[in-house]
Amino acid sequence: FRNVNETLGHPIGDLLLKAVADRLRHCVRDNDLVARIGGDEFAVLQSDQRQPTAATMLAQRIVERLGAPFMIGGHQIIIGASVGIAMAPADGDTADRLLKSGDQALNRAKGEGGGAYRFFEPEMDARMRARRALELDLRQAMIRQEFELHYQPIVSLARNRITGFEALIRWMHPERGVILPDDFIPLAEEIGLIVPLGEWVLRRACGDAAAWPKDIKVAVNLSPVQFRSGRLLQAVITALAASGLPGNRLELEITETVLLDETIGTVATLHQLRGLGVRVCMDDFGIGYSSLGYLRSFPFDKIKIDRSFIHDLGESGSSLAILRAVAGLGASLGMTTTAEGVETTAQYDLVKAEGCDEAQGTFIGEPAPVSAIAGLLDRFVRRDTAAA
Repeated sequence: FRNVNETLGHPIGDLLLKAVADRLRHCVRDNDLVARIGGDEFAVLQSDQRQPTAATMLAQRIVERLGAPFMIGGHQIIIGASVGIAMAPADGDTADRLLKSGDQALNRAKGEGGGAYRFFEPEMDARMRARRALELDLRQAMIRQEFELHYQPIVSLARNRITGFEALIRWMHPERGVILPDDFIPLAEEIGLIVPLGEWVLRRACGDAAAWPKDIKVAVNLSPVQFRSGRLLQAVITALAASGLPGNRLELEITETVLLDETIGTVATLHQLRGLGVRVCMDDFGIGYSSLGYLRSFPFDKIKIDRSFIHDLGESGSSLAILRAVAGLGASLGMTTTAEGVETTAQYDLVKAEGCDEAQGTFIGEPAPVSAIAGLLDRFVRRDTAAA
């Protein structure tokens, strides 16, 4: 509905809501109750002794009928619907409790792709309580400064030398221990903490890298939310100025998610970042639907080949073919190619032989705190000297 309001206007959105309510009324019986409970959410109260069969049949009708196109003001609109089902008294013996259980089931249906229905299950409530606890802890973590950056080395395959490090955030939870980004970054994006958290990462990474040798770069991952915030460019300018790090020693990694809603503003921001000397990298290349198309829409400095292709190199001929093709494409376009997830000597030798410029993965080095950087650089220098 938000997209309808933004593209066709609120009057069309209001007419669409009325049309949805009308279809819902035709899905239920005369003694069932239909109510709009806010935004684009509706509730249906049904009493039937044939449960859960009756609820299942009703949910199927709703999904089917709301999935059909609407004609509103000369516009064809397709919205789809998801349904969450809560049964009394098992899932709640009060209106508030039933609505809460139904909402949790609805979130599950949406999370599985939408256009479906799900019954409430007790573990949904436990999962929601755990999520709320994690959210409270995450907000406190910002205040208590519980985050650290670890750095994973990236090596030049031609020189066998470290050329940079990727900054990877870690949450040092006082009770749960180390929490990896996959377990809290989506939540931070959802509750609006990713922008201040991302700005902290930029400041810390640039500050740490300023103390490294002048030929060593630092790479920082960006969230699509940071682009939408409108604060990204100023955050990068501030981080570089405060640290004294030259722009050409900072790499910003984005996934194609940033470009899915490609706007003039997004591309303009990318060009402004490059204007600071900052290098822009396409991360997880090859796993999206339109990766090649995005290389045409913006001249990236680096392509990072997704680890899934590297993992399958010894078993999949197609992965090897893709690796070879991307390495050749990068060379033709003047873009550096980095193989992610290199874990073995065989993989290292293969990505080097196929023309990749850089490699990153546990074979080269695990992510480590900033205090370990000097020792790691020294070991590579001594190893290179010994090999010579």
